[in-house]
Order: sequence, then structure tokens, then C-alpha cells
Amino acid sequence: MIKFQFPLATLFVATTFVHASPAPVAFDNFEYTGRDAVFDTPLSPGQYRNPILAGFYPDPSICRVGEDFYLINSSFAYFPGIPIFHSQDLVHWTQVGHVIDRPTQLNYDGLGVTRGIFAPAISHHDSTFYVVCTMVDAGGNFLMTAENAAGPWSDPIWLGFDGIDPSIFFDGDGRAWLVNNGDPEGKPLYQGHRAIWIQEFDPAAKKLIGPRKVIVNGGVDLAKKPVWIEGPHLYKRDGWYYLSCAEGGTSDQHSQVIFRSRSVTGPFLPWEKNPILTQRDLDGTAPGAVTCTGHADLVQANDGNWWSVFLGCRPFAGKYWTTGRETFLLPVHWTDDGWPVILPRGERVPFVVAVPDKAKPLIKAVQGGRPAVPLTGNFTWRDDFDAPKLSSLWVMLRAPKETWWSLDRATGQLNLVPRAERLSGKGNPSFLARRVQHARFDATTRLTVPTTAGVSAGLAVFQSETHYFYFAVQRTLHGVSVFLEHANGKDPERTASASIADTPSIELRLTADDKVLTFAFRSSPSADWTTFVPDADATTITVQAAGGGLHFTGAVVGLHTRIEPWASDLSPKPRGK
Repeated sequence: MIKFQFPLATLFVATTFVHASPAPVAFDNFEYTGRDAVFDTPLSPGQYRNPILAGFYPDPSICRVGEDFYLINSSFAYFPGIPIFHSQDLVHWTQVGHVIDRPTQLNYDGLGVTRGIFAPAISHHDSTFYVVCTMVDAGGNFLMTAENAAGPWSDPIWLGFDGIDPSIFFDGDGRAWLVNNGDPEGKPLYQGHRAIWIQEFDPAAKKLIGPRKVIVNGGVDLAKKPVWIEGPHLYKRDGWYYLSCAEGGTSDQHSQVIFRSRSVTGPFLPWEKNPILTQRDLDGTAPGAVTCTGHADLVQANDGNWWSVFLGCRPFAGKYWTTGRETFLLPVHWTDDGWPVILPRGERVPFVVAVPDKAKPLIKAVQGGRPAVPLTGNFTWRDDFDAPKLSSLWVMLRAPKETWWSLDRATGQLNLVPRAERLSGKGNPSFLARRVQHARFDATTRLTVPTTAGVSAGLAVFQSETHYFYFAVQRTLHGVSVFLEHANGKDPERTASASIADTPSIELRLTADDKVLTFAFRSSPSADWTTFVPDADATTITVQAAGGGLHFTGAVVGLHTRIEPWASDLSPKPRGK
């Protein structure tokens, strides 16, 4: 299998482990299979599938450079941060790297999983890529630049203004402007009262210049007390400046609204038929519903057609989603009087989209081959750890201070060093994960049973510090055991534990079927699976359990090892209930 990877040497700072460290745990492989029913619908010629990026890929921003498109997403407290993708047809995407790939670029220390990198925006001008973003609770607004989208990207240049969601617009006269969400002038009139600000940006000096000005106060209609106007982007078409913003918050009241002006600094007037995208008037519990749509960005292709990427959620069992906010794509239609519409009000976001006739030359053979690393649909992805670099799909919690992982190409193994850092903390545990992209999926790994007493290792599926499962094998002075740790809004606890026969290696599997998780193990590939826990509550790892509209990430699943807290005296842990 072909995998797109990034070099370990460019990602992390190498550290020599002290002799007291326990022996690394070797993982032979990891396999992920997604099987959502919505992806079973076959594509006909001239169709593509939504979402274009399934799973935790929120707040998309897009730009075009010639015939190439580049797209980035929020990554919050995960590292590497800000994944960046490339496409030539808007449908098939390949990850080319991360904007944040060095621990020295930003400080993630102590951040909760939904803090950190909020709503990056990408633009391109005079052979340079620009990404502006907010590091929430850890520095504020910053700029990074690169000549190549794959990197290397610069260290952050701090911009020194309040608010979030900055975006740069390069005008045809050579001037550039930055728009962002911030507090309104004076005292806010109500909870969620925000404003959109504009200020000129000097690309040569890489700083803001001139006065700052409010161009939208509150939203489309201040008298109706609109909330959370944010995610602004500027565009120019036929002499008009268009300002597109999200409004209503990122939950089920989310929407996209549009304003325009003859001057880049306003006044901006809203369209009388706003919003240009929302699903809030539809039943979000209906089969096939997409909810929370908004935070859109628009792009014009070489053929003159306009497209929009935006976030949305795919509920299961009526109201839950594990995958978080995903990236969708729809064509933009312009009204006769010059307003863009992403989706007429009352229409549902389609999972299978027919490409408009006028855009078919751009979207070539969209029903054709799959990228080397599939990012949507149903698929199986396997990593045998036999490549020189880690796949770009692997992420960790917060930036590392030491190198606790290594690839052994000779044996085809990933070695993880057990440490005391836990998933329930706000540090950097020995945990490599990939995004969960389905409500129904299987994740499997084969690993060497830890050789050090007091060490556990296995599979973890993680939504937040307070909502996860850890399915592991552990060696104690009394033998080998398997256990399931469950965190559901309180201190984690072992909900199941059992001694097993000593074995050099073990295979662990977790299976998600909407609201139910099943955990199983076997000692050899030829052995039958032993069901360990058949009916764990999968709603634990949903966004709804972890905080609902205030929880911005989706679940990840991967490989974890740690030193158990009782390992200092090597006494066995009492069995859980």
C-alpha cells in the first residue's frame, strides 16, 4: 500500500531516553475499516461524494493557484497542526503536509483538546502562501508563510490584535486587507454579540497597518440579536466586494450569510434573502440529515465557476455524531442580481452530488480512482510500519517535548515508549491516533505484550480528556491481563479486567456500530476472537457527550502505551466492576 508520509526528523525534537525508562512496546500494524451505510450508494458518471473530507476536518479554507487547489482545516490541540491538502478537481484530495510540523512553532502546553488552533485561512499572492490563524489561550493571532504548500512553513509572526478567525484578501490594486471576528465597539448588547473588523495588511512588512474598522455589527439584522458572526472571507466579483460570514454558532443553528459593498472597507449591506446556506430549518434527526452547516469559504475555478467548501455534521441514531465536523463541497450559483447561493433554503445537503454541466470539464472522472490515502467513502486503511516515515494521518495530543516513538523498518514495527502521561491529562501522552471517519468502523492492532511489569499498551478511541475508551494488555508481577478503561465525564475507571494466558503478542480489536462498541482480542492470527466487552456505550465518544456545541473536535482512534500509576510498587490493580 502507498502511504503519504512526513519525515520524523522535521517533525519533532530528538531526545535521548534515560536508562530508567521502561522498554518500548512494539506495534506490528494498525488497520482501520469504515462502513457507513450512507457511503454505500454507488456513484454514476458525473457525480461526486460528500463529505469530501470525512471525519474531524472542520473550518475548511481554500485557495486556488493556477489549476491547483489547496485546502486547510482547524486542528485545535492536535499536533502536527493545520493539515494541508492539494487537489486539481476539488473532489480528490491528497494531504501534502501540515502547516504546524515543528514543536518549536507553537506552545500547546496545558491546552484542552478543543483549544489551540482555531479556523485557519489560506491565501496565495506573488508566489507566497499565507496562513493566518488564532492560537486560542496560547498567543492569539498569527501569520505563517511558505513558498511551497508542503512546507517548510515559517515560524509564527504574531499580529497583535484581539479576536479570532482572521482571513487575508489580496485586492487587484496591490493592497491587502485582513478581516476577523472581534468584540463590537462599546459594550456588547447581548450574549453572542460580535462584530467583523477590517484592517489593511502590509505583505512586505508582514504586519497590519492603518486604522481598524467595524464593517459588520452583530450580523445580518442587529434588531434580531444575531449571534456569533465569525469566519469572515472577502471576495471580489464584477466590481462588488463580497463578505461571507458564519452566523448562529457552530451547532444546529449554524448558517452562512453574505454581504456586499462597492468599497472594500464598506459599508457592507446584507442580502435580503440570507442565509445562503443553513440546515437549521430541517429535521436534524431524520435519516440522512446533515446538520450544523456553515463556516464556508468560496473559490473560483479557472473555468469561471464558483464552489464552496463548508463544514457539516452527520448524525446517527437521531442526534449523535462521533466524527465531529466534516468538510463538504457544493457548487455556488449566482442570482441574476449578483448574489451567491450555496444551497437554497429548505434543501438538504446531498451526499451524492451531480456536477453542473458547465463545471464537468473541471471535475474529471470523479467516479474514478481513489487517492492512495482515502479521505471519504467506505474503505480500509492499513499501516504496517514498513515505510521510512510516519503517515501524515497520524497525530498526537499537543506538541512533544521528547521523542517517544520510532519506526523499525527492519522488523516493520512502530515502537512507543511507555510514560506516565495519561489521556485524561493535558500533556503529551504516548498516543498516536488517526481521525475516526465513520460511525461504524473497526480498528485493529497487533502488538508485543509489554515486557516491563506495570506497563500497559493497546487501542484508544478518544473524544476528549474526559470521554474515551482505552483497551489494553498489561504485564504485572502476577502475569498478563487485559482491561478496558472508560472515561465518561468523571475520573476514568476500569470497567472490565481479566487475566489471560501469557503470550508474546496479542491482537486487539474495537468495533463501533453507531451507539455500541465491542472489544475483542486473540493471541494469534489463526485463533478465534474472544469478545471481551460486547456492549460498551459508544455515545461516550460522541460530541454530544463531550460538550455538544462547545466541543469542536471529533473522535480519533489509535495506539497508546503508558506506565500505570501503581507501577512504582508493581502491585496488581484491583479488578474493576
